[in-house]
Amino acid sequence: MTRTGLDRIAAEPPPFLAGAKAVLLCNQASVSARFVHARDIVARSAELVAILSPQHGFFSEKQDNMIESGHFTGPDGIPVFSLYGETRRPTAEMLSGADTLVVDLQDVGVRVYTFISTVVHCLEEAAGAGIRVVVLDRPNPVSGAVVEGNVLDPGLRSFVGIFPMPMRHGMTMGELAMMINREAGINAELEVVAMGGWDRSMFFADTGLPWTFPSPNMPSPLTALVYPGQVVWEGTNVSEGRGTALPFELFGAPFFPPGEILGAVPPEALAGCVLREIVFEPVSNKWAGESCRGFHIHVTDPARFRPYRLTLAMLAAVARICPEFGLKPPPYEYEFEKRPLDLIIGDRGIADRVLEGGNVLALEGEWRAGLDDFMKMRKQYLLYR
Repeated sequence: MTRTGLDRIAAEPPPFLAGAKAVLLCNQASVSARFVHARDIVARSAELVAILSPQHGFFSEKQDNMIESGHFTGPDGIPVFSLYGETRRPTAEMLSGADTLVVDLQDVGVRVYTFISTVVHCLEEAAGAGIRVVVLDRPNPVSGAVVEGNVLDPGLRSFVGIFPMPMRHGMTMGELAMMINREAGINAELEVVAMGGWDRSMFFADTGLPWTFPSPNMPSPLTALVYPGQVVWEGTNVSEGRGTALPFELFGAPFFPPGEILGAVPPEALAGCVLREIVFEPVSNKWAGESCRGFHIHVTDPARFRPYRLTLAMLAAVARICPEFGLKPPPYEYEFEKRPLDLIIGDRGIADRVLEGGNVLALEGEWRAGLDDFMKMRKQYLLYR
């Protein structure tokens, strides 16, 4: 079974935490394989002076984007500060008295998932304050072997695009922190507690670890498998399944003609999955209380499945076929002027061409050079084979 960085320090408390005054960035999913929370494990070696929480709150209870969670004091007297709200980076007050900032967050392997942006802001503030950062590494649930999508246009840098990388980056949180810390010139004092028993070909189901949901609409590893593509619908008036029991695995809208849409998608985009036509009714979010015609994505071969390719191909078909289709207006993740779809895709030109019904397979060929450059850069930061 894979041993996370947290499991490793639980079994062998590291000397560098002994007597440290630590701030811990975590949420309710930051638990060991035996469901012991990181706050309890870190507190065995260090004095815990504060806890920081990412988007969705410490308890992962906030359902949507730009829904803020507040600060509170836990029953042990330790203050818990939100890094998703008026400020998205730790303040001097939050770091007061600390010499070490420990990070234990379950990432999902996707550029737009904001936990990595929060970690980068922590690295920046820690560097300025002379505070050491320790990342307790965890698996990339969608594997470290597959990298997919266009590299972010730096002009669209945002909280859902903190660094030029593709949608599905194939890296762990520790590897990402090392890469961005150096390549972005942050140069914080950084240590990564690597995992044991994990290799790049593994999906979460291969790790033997229990899944604890890192955000309310990431209830299972199956959700994570489709998310690198399905998150794109957040920039449109198509339901991405929020408000149902299967967020991101379901998608559709009242105006969908499923058979016609599916018939317009190239077979290559359907590799490793089956799209089953269904009707669903969200209880919240887009189209709440209305019947949506659409699809349930069943991943049959995770190694062949390419979620970003699939969703862009579906988006091109929907934009071409459905006159009722539209884009979500700003704001999105604290960006008040840029189109949400551009921020999510990470390149306005690519977004426009998809909306014009462009061939996604041809687009993949065009962004290949940028992806190859990213692969060369990331290679030096990989901790696992």
